Amino acid sequence: MTVIMPEQITHFSESLPQQLSQVARRWAFLEELQDTSIAEVQLVRADAPTSFHCAVYEPCLCFVIQGSKTVLLGDKEIVYTGPSYMASAVHLPVTGRIDHATPENPFLAVKVSVDPQEVAGLILELGDKAPPAGNDAICSEMDCGLKSAYMDARMQGALYRLLSLLDSPEDIKVLSPLARRELIYRALMGEMGPHMRRFAASDSQANRIAQVIYTLKEHYAQPLKIRELAATVNMSESTLYHSFRQVTRMSPLQYQKKLRLHEARRLMLAEGLEAATASYRVGYESPSHFSREYSRMFGAPPRADVSQLRGARVAALPA
Repeated sequence: MTVIMPEQITHFSESLPQQLSQVARRWAFLEELQDTSIAEVQLVRADAPTSFHCAVYEPCLCFVIQGSKTVLLGDKEIVYTGPSYMASAVHLPVTGRIDHATPENPFLAVKVSVDPQEVAGLILELGDKAPPAGNDAICSEMDCGLKSAYMDARMQGALYRLLSLLDSPEDIKVLSPLARRELIYRALMGEMGPHMRRFAASDSQANRIAQVIYTLKEHYAQPLKIRELAATVNMSESTLYHSFRQVTRMSPLQYQKKLRLHEARRLMLAEGLEAATASYRVGYESPSHFSREYSRMFGAPPRADVSQLRGARVAALPA
């Protein structure tokens, strides 16, 4: 029988960040968000610091293996440095910047998409073994839509097992669901657990706001009707407005505007739509109003911004 001594466990734990870095660098060969052969897993690499850029986080776990990143959600700021991870409980428009990265020690991160129903199912399966959700009051500061935590050795090991499947594609279909499930389990049983459980509990205020966010995301092009939204989740208009701001750090109207602008940007970039057509598609009645708000958010008019993005994508392609 093989006996593993404590010092061997310590040595193994200390080597996990290096192992994670090696497998991530092997597959993150471009300086951009990259898809992988595991449908729910994307890799991020940067060889130098970046300026702030806009994005929409979907429900996911984001793991920083090395380097440092700043994320702005409304008026709140999170700085997370590897090895750490962040949970996004709902769709959130954010602004992010990579702070520390060099060609020798690039910024490396992994995004794992998470289905909220999968989280809820695992919580139900765990029963009273899962950490309690805590006070039902909408959480203060950043323990709302976003929360970060240290990635301990168990979580690092689970992430390594998932990424290692990229080296054995024949195992992905069977083993990747198990590896992803372990990641969610580790998050639920650790520091992130109460945060995730608040948003999964069907009778919590956090979950009601998550339902409102889902509705806004699905119907972003339609006029915003706060009274109807409040009625669908059995909340007063004032409570909805206050709770929504606590979760997203912005008002429902600001949230809808950001979703519209992000979708318009995607339509112009991916489908080649003209700015005016994209503006009407996402719910704007005035192209000039759309152009002003687009420039304010992305730092350039629609046509110039899209041209710059296309040029950056071409430059990132391997020779």
